[in-house]
Amino acid sequence: MPVSAGTRLGPYEIVSALGAGGMGEVYRARDTRLDRTVAIKVLPGHVSSDPGRRERFEREARAISALSHPHICVLHDVGRQDDRDFLVMEFLEGETLAERLEKGALPTEQVVKIGMQIADALEKAHSAGIIHRDLKPGNIMLTKSGAKLMDFGLAKAVEDQASVMAAATAAESLTQMARSSKPLTGQGTVVGTFQYMSPEQLEGRDVTPRSDIFALGAVLYEMATGRRAFQGRTQASIIASVLASDPPPASSVQPLTPPALEQLIRTCLAKDPDERWQTAHDVKLQLRAISQGSSQTSAAASPARISRKNRERLAWSVAAVAAVFAITLAGLYLAPHQVQVIRTQIPTPAKTSFVFMGDAGGPVAISPDGKTLAFVAAKPDGAALLWVRPLDSLEAHALPGTENAWAPFWSPDSRFIGFAADGKLKTVDINGGSSLTVCDANGFRGGSWGPDGTILFAPDFRENIYRVSSRGGRPVAVTHLDPSHHTSHRWPVWLPDGKHFLYLAVNHELPRSENDGVYFASVDGKENRLLMGSYANAAYASGYLLYLRDNQLIAQPFDPASGTFKGDPQRVADGVTNDGTTWRGVFSTSNNGILAYAGGGQTESQLAWFDRSGKQLSTIGDKIPGLGGMSLSHKADRVAISIQGSATDITDIWVMDLARGLRSRITFGPTENDSPVWSPDDAWIAYSSINKNGMSINRRPSSGGAEEELWASPPSQPVYPASWSPDGKHLLFEKGPIGGRQEIWALPLIGDRKPFQAVPSGPFYGNNAPKFSPDGRWIVYQSNESGRSEIYVVPFGGKPGKWQVSANGGQSPKWAAGGKQIFYVGINNMLTAVPVNAGPKGFEIGAPQPLFPALISTAAEYEPDNGGQRFLFDTAGEQRSEPITLVLNWTADLKH
Repeated sequence: MPVSAGTRLGPYEIVSALGAGGMGEVYRARDTRLDRTVAIKVLPGHVSSDPGRRERFEREARAISALSHPHICVLHDVGRQDDRDFLVMEFLEGETLAERLEKGALPTEQVVKIGMQIADALEKAHSAGIIHRDLKPGNIMLTKSGAKLMDFGLAKAVEDQASVMAAATAAESLTQMARSSKPLTGQGTVVGTFQYMSPEQLEGRDVTPRSDIFALGAVLYEMATGRRAFQGRTQASIIASVLASDPPPASSVQPLTPPALEQLIRTCLAKDPDERWQTAHDVKLQLRAISQGSSQTSAAASPARISRKNRERLAWSVAAVAAVFAITLAGLYLAPHQVQVIRTQIPTPAKTSFVFMGDAGGPVAISPDGKTLAFVAAKPDGAALLWVRPLDSLEAHALPGTENAWAPFWSPDSRFIGFAADGKLKTVDINGGSSLTVCDANGFRGGSWGPDGTILFAPDFRENIYRVSSRGGRPVAVTHLDPSHHTSHRWPVWLPDGKHFLYLAVNHELPRSENDGVYFASVDGKENRLLMGSYANAAYASGYLLYLRDNQLIAQPFDPASGTFKGDPQRVADGVTNDGTTWRGVFSTSNNGILAYAGGGQTESQLAWFDRSGKQLSTIGDKIPGLGGMSLSHKADRVAISIQGSATDITDIWVMDLARGLRSRITFGPTENDSPVWSPDDAWIAYSSINKNGMSINRRPSSGGAEEELWASPPSQPVYPASWSPDGKHLLFEKGPIGGRQEIWALPLIGDRKPFQAVPSGPFYGNNAPKFSPDGRWIVYQSNESGRSEIYVVPFGGKPGKWQVSANGGQSPKWAAGGKQIFYVGINNMLTAVPVNAGPKGFEIGAPQPLFPALISTAAEYEPDNGGQRFLFDTAGEQRSEPITLVLNWTADLKH
């Protein structure tokens, strides 16, 4: 039975319980003689009566007492009292490696450092004839003095091994593992933790020091990637994975993994012990070499082993490097009229996709000196990271600490990159170091770094342009929105004199303003005028203003000091990506004549079903250009989607049959129709309609064909339908401009149809994305009243009560059909499920359960099915595999 606080075991007084494992219960205690804190491991009473288990306990004491090493937990004493056997060990302050890994992968430097310390500890143990046998993250403590290897409870002297395990067979071992998870050793049984056990341990064969090396490889893999090397849903599947499968290469999970570390881990994890590193000393030396940066070359793949795919990637890389040399030589040796335009392409890093569109990526950015390319890329199952590709290198690499980065821009000296992530404006040194936060930027819309260290930026998508020091400080507005003309200023660009800048001013709502376009302004506010009509950003380089016309990149001679054009526009490139969501073209220029841009034109989206683990189950229909919002029918057999026409630029409502993948249009302009919502019986669709007179809420039969019916036309504020009550009597809608202070109102669908505010909101914050619960009693919504977006629930009908569902930020809440779960997109774009229950004491909320990264740029683009077991996502809208195009000497073909 457990030992209570205050109990004395010899001179040791129990203070509190620390934990329990297969070999005993661990307590924090005080040594009354030396007045120091110690850890005591007590063999449980029911185990003390088992001679075999007690023998192993005594063996642990002998094993640990033989070891004295800075990275092995110290054994102070052993004892027995009241039929209790116990060990007295060093008390360690810190966290276990398992606890640290819950936060994700470790930086390579820490992986190597911790790996060296554990390898050094194993070397000491092995030299004393001791095998750990249960090396895993839970048995490694991270302290201020370094890693400490703990719990040699499964250790076994090398010379005893053959006699104890001789009776075990592979079949007996597998049978035992399928029936029991108890980590105990005996004849014909297996001891250890499945995911870290060597194949020979699982098969009941002799365990040697190389078995610990296998476990060390599994631990290194998990530190480097943040995921276990061997996984499975059952014990049997884990065993099968260890015996017969190799984990995915570490670099395919974590691109920052050095080739030498990946090769070291692969050798540790060889199925055959003879193919592994033979001693922990070997592993320690390899890790030391990696830490000193001396093994990159030796670990590189030989030409004979480079796959065809890698050869193609290498060819692209060589082409890019050759192009850079070409332009350099051209500048040195050729007359100006002999310089030619050179075009090449940069592919995505292995097993990633570029992220150029929406709020999750950002335009490619070439450094001012033309030496380095920056972009955002993501793996299929991970967050987007900021990557840099030196043009004199064959490889790109991700910058640590830049998760969820987007919209990168360079410092004038090409040393730093500014970007947005997690609601902040940040900077990072491309040569290493942690990213630094400059200020808040919740809905970042572009930045530009001036020669004096001042950054111009748009902190949100309905905001002014601000200036702030790159070292941080209080932002100061340099433009001032006029709501009668514009709803957003964005994509600022410094001009060379450091006094003037360009920016884009747009109106979100239709009809669009004739004043929308690129503006020329001065920081002192004395100048601010429309330069040209446009719905995309502009940039200045090499004497030209660059801007988009549809998907054509145009260059026009421009005087940046006076803000005047000096010649006619000329086409530079076709098919340049134009992100209509944020009004920007995906292009960038350097100071020395290099242009980088993304091709592909309008985004095409792909709907797909995913299960709760994030596994894609199926795709639905063809790819859809211009996909906007979507709403799943209650029967989960159809989805209503809004699609922007490529020719008309008008959005209309379509309905897709999910079984057949076919879609039919139910609105036909000429107004802007968006925000579809299904009626409880799926017979009708309500939507917003925008025209020159303002906005209204209309409805049509979901089968199409009939005339639309006007429901509500508020005179002053935009309105967006959000949720239809299950009894069909009310429609929730959002009132107010997108990105502004929106309020949640309800429209009665019977009686006088007089709208009323359904959720209170304050004067300085907005609520949105409301959804009725399946029983119609509750409303879930998101609000930024705390300073960041969180998920809340309130009763419908004005009753008191309010409950916060999310803990660390959340958006886009959805109900499961039974009303027992709420889904939302949380921190790091993680789709999260929370169990809820409307009980007699109010609204009860359980612990959030992360499911998988949502992999979407706008969190609204997902829908759970009836049972909450599948999720419909727009998967292809933001990530691209097409290469980046580089154009060297891009001005050479222009008419001067």
